[in-house]
Amino acid sequence: METGSGQDTESAAGEPVWIGLPPGLLRMRRLLLVVWLGLIALALGGLLGLFAGPVWAATALLPVAAIAWGWVMLGRNWSSWRYAERADDLLISRGVLWREETVVPYGRMQLVEVTSGPVERHFGLASVQLHTAAAATDATIPGLDPAEAERLRDRLTELGEARSAGL
Repeated sequence: METGSGQDTESAAGEPVWIGLPPGLLRMRRLLLVVWLGLIALALGGLLGLFAGPVWAATALLPVAAIAWGWVMLGRNWSSWRYAERADDLLISRGVLWREETVVPYGRMQLVEVTSGPVERHFGLASVQLHTAAAATDATIPGLDPAEAERLRDRLTELGEARSAGL
């Protein structure tokens, strides 16, 4: 089976071919982490140093430690995200400690959206969100290249229309 981009959707053994997220999402999230926690560290250190003394200003090292911890956690989270297009459904897998795999049958898709906020657009990223009849379905693929997001939207919409035509 072939997708619109010429990628095989399943391997010879019948296993899905997983596609990971591009590194741009990881870069964006790490930059936001450093900017926000760096600003908090500077403000906290400056204010506490000014009003409470230099000993209390050392508490500004806590956000710096959080940056180091968050850097590693963001990398682990990013590497856990992947998706696979199969003949009848889309698989989305994510999670480090609690692995979550979402299976969205093409015939159950009602709406496929491509969204891109101002920060995502600055980094050249877009997200694909799938809406189904089930209210609890959280089928989102974040941080895709906009061309891949549009390709995926068009393919999923086409497959969804073809599968739901028989209902």
